[in-house]
Amino acid sequence: MEIRATQNPDDGAKHHSLTPLRAIRGVVCLVVLVLSAFMMLVYFGFLSSVFIRLFSIHYSRKVLSFFFGAWLALWPSLFEKINRTKVIFSGETVPPRERVLLIANHRTEVDWMYLWDLAWRKGCLGYIKYVLKSSLMKLPVFGWAFHILEFIPVERRWEVDESNMRQMLTSFKDRQDLLWLALFLEGTDFTEQKCIRSQKYAAESGLPILKYVLLPKTKGFCACLEDLRASLDAVYDVTIGNKPRCPSLLDNVFGVDPSEVHIHVRRVMLDDIPISEEELSGWLMDTFQLKDQLLSNFYSHGHFPNEGTEGDLPTVKCLVNFSAVILLIGILTYLTIFSSIWFKIYVSLVCCYLSAATYLNVRPMPLLSFLRSLFRF
Repeated sequence: MEIRATQNPDDGAKHHSLTPLRAIRGVVCLVVLVLSAFMMLVYFGFLSSVFIRLFSIHYSRKVLSFFFGAWLALWPSLFEKINRTKVIFSGETVPPRERVLLIANHRTEVDWMYLWDLAWRKGCLGYIKYVLKSSLMKLPVFGWAFHILEFIPVERRWEVDESNMRQMLTSFKDRQDLLWLALFLEGTDFTEQKCIRSQKYAAESGLPILKYVLLPKTKGFCACLEDLRASLDAVYDVTIGNKPRCPSLLDNVFGVDPSEVHIHVRRVMLDDIPISEEELSGWLMDTFQLKDQLLSNFYSHGHFPNEGTEGDLPTVKCLVNFSAVILLIGILTYLTIFSSIWFKIYVSLVCCYLSAATYLNVRPMPLLSFLRSLFRF
């Protein structure tokens, strides 16, 4: 069910054809992004997530957030500056550098990337984490990054996922560390077949019939809120709409779609969210009914209410970040390929470690914590 926004002739939202120039530009951008991700992982990701973590999880996360925040910022630069995608924010203006849970609708396979545009504006880009399908951890290079950045993999079976999720959430309680933990509670991206199944289940269960979102899954959100409530500042309810149509990853890379991304943000205070799981499930259902209505209005009128809550990304900021990352990656690539063989040995060993650590889902324990655990027995 590809929902297209009702367009005015002069609203500027249109599908772009894949020209040879766009194709070449997209391939170059993709190669740069993958190569830079690899170099960031083997040099800065490994050192900060292993050696620095042995002494301090807090400083390990700070170093990781600095370097991977710089890499992640390449994507908003691609969307907004190279592809000229308009990212339009609406709803409420949220404060910078908060610790929050984010709940968002999942229209496409790339919704999670659009959260980076908001996170960069709020100084939290390097601290954003996701609950994601465990199969994505098997992706080469990017699976390693998901592990190092402490994303939470799930099988979408609560009896299997609960133990690992609780363990990860426990490590996120330190208020010294910024945190944006994003959840897509529909559990999968939106399609016509999934919507029909969701509506059928809702009708059989006496739940609201939703047209533009799927019924939310509640267990993971309840666990996150139960474990982190005391250390959070708020919950962000984010609703995303695209014009003229929902894009794929390659649409984004080549600049074909979308012309506009609309992001509506509602900041919810924790005092306004119920505590009991039953009441919390009801609150989530009400929240997704609100999302459904927002999207219905969006596809009718072409925009969310109260637009203009965030400005454009500064071009100079994007250019400085891009230049710094490309210069750094260029140096590391040269050293790896053309310099001493020890660089090649180092990279090979790090790749072996990252593959094993991601597959086994293990992270180093700080030495002090390890020694304390030894002396308890």
